[in-house]
Amino acid sequence: MEIGQEVLLLLKEEITESEYNRYIKQLSYDSKKSTSDLAVFYAPNALVCNWIKSKYTQKIAHLFEVKNNSKVTVSISLKNQLDKRKIKKATEQKTGHSLLNPSHIFDNFMVGGSNQFAYAAVKSVSEKAGQLYNPLFIYGGVGLGKTHLMQAAGNVFQNQGKTVIYTTVEQFLNDFIRHVRNKTMERFQEKYRKCDVLLIDDIQFLSNKEGIQEEFFHTFEALKGAGKQIILTADKHPKKIGGLEKRLQSRFEHGLVADIQPPELETKIAIIENKCEINKVKLTKDIINYIATVIESNVREIEGILSKLHAYSQLMHVDIDLAFTKNVLKDQVQENRANLTMDIITNSVSKDLNIKPSEIRSKGRSKNLVYARRIAIYICRELTQSTMPQLAQYFGMKDHTAISHTLKKINELIVNDEDFKVKIDELTNKITSV
Repeated sequence: MEIGQEVLLLLKEEITESEYNRYIKQLSYDSKKSTSDLAVFYAPNALVCNWIKSKYTQKIAHLFEVKNNSKVTVSISLKNQLDKRKIKKATEQKTGHSLLNPSHIFDNFMVGGSNQFAYAAVKSVSEKAGQLYNPLFIYGGVGLGKTHLMQAAGNVFQNQGKTVIYTTVEQFLNDFIRHVRNKTMERFQEKYRKCDVLLIDDIQFLSNKEGIQEEFFHTFEALKGAGKQIILTADKHPKKIGGLEKRLQSRFEHGLVADIQPPELETKIAIIENKCEINKVKLTKDIINYIATVIESNVREIEGILSKLHAYSQLMHVDIDLAFTKNVLKDQVQENRANLTMDIITNSVSKDLNIKPSEIRSKGRSKNLVYARRIAIYICRELTQSTMPQLAQYFGMKDHTAISHTLKKINELIVNDEDFKVKIDELTNKITSV
């Protein structure tokens, strides 16, 4: 069996069966064009190609290293459309041990209020390595763009001829263990301490690992002392990472700490529109708005949703419309909303509109109360499995016919009152992003 196929089988053991069958299984390895430091794979279409590039390129490269103890650049291209110039560039670049994704650049990162500060900080650092904020520490939830931003800076540095190392804490730890076992720690230290730029993802996984924290501390000090740029990411602020040595925590905070928040509705819409353009998927405004309101804060879901819609559409020979989209995504939406309750929704509406939850559920008829109650009822109906009798009981209304009449009125407002529709979309987005 060729090494490329062996690596994909190793990957199969680390991911879900559905993702392997839907994406990884469709890759084909080109042994003739591959070399000792270049692994060439083909994907059958752009969606599969882009999905694997964004999610698994680094992991595949790491498994090659595990398998044959050598660093390789992984190239994933459309079948029969291999770009020879990119391969040549990949083999000739001064990459050191970098596993950067070339598609992660500043130009295709969607900037909004939730990530504007982090974007500006990384962009500034990419223009003056080691001179502004060192280290730069970016934190935020899963799938919000931390790795994209970090690697965008890495690609800028690499194009400047700098030696860039991008790795995760997991890969750093595995590398450390392998060199300790082989008694080659000098090679390990030379690799990480001689680079121009060090990018490390998921720094929270250093937690409670004393041996690797000690080694990382000395690596950090060597690079910082030499004026080399360090960029780190984590899922939380350095202060909140338990099991982290105080000296590391203080050094992480010494440069600049920037957070990325879940994207607001407008940014989600812009991201979906951008992904549609890249993947050549045509969706109407209504469908894009629907996807933006139902996905959680994890923006990484978008690629999977577009891939799923495209696949269903192709296999079933139907056009993608709103009803089709809702049907295809119904299981995913239900899973995302499984923990939502009427209390959570009502409290969120209450906080946003500055009206007490008890007032929203009362029989008060003031204009503000009716407005808030309608929004709460509509979102509860959309985001929970509550029946109309249950809604009636919760909101203190006579029976299900009163709820039915209210929902009819709300639907009319959504069609005729743009401000009302925007407020519902905004609140739905906030609630599903929590």
